Amino acid sequence: MEEKAKPIFHKRIFWDVDFENLDYDAKANFVIERVFERGDVPDIRNCRRYYGDEKVAEALLNAKFLPEITMYLAAAVISRPVTDFRCYTLRQSNPTLFPY
Repeated sequence: MEEKAKPIFHKRIFWDVDFENLDYDAKANFVIERVFERGDVPDIRNCRRYYGDEKVAEALLNAKFLPEITMYLAAAVISRPVTDFRCYTLRQSNPTLFPY
């Protein structure tokens, strides 16, 4: 099987890890979550092109935590309601203090 070319992401997305040695396949869920959280539109397109929509959807739906804005973006991109997201369910079971 032909090996896919590594996607090109902006280094700022992975500022806290060794970017050059990041294993895109072994750490797929981490990469997908991070790209949706910190990437821009071309980064997200490259991510979807590399992993495929099914893998991207699976990683995002099962993420333990996504910032609220990222969760809504992901819901729009993969055409699923936010209530399907694991992190949405976890957030509902652990409400934060009431914002005054």
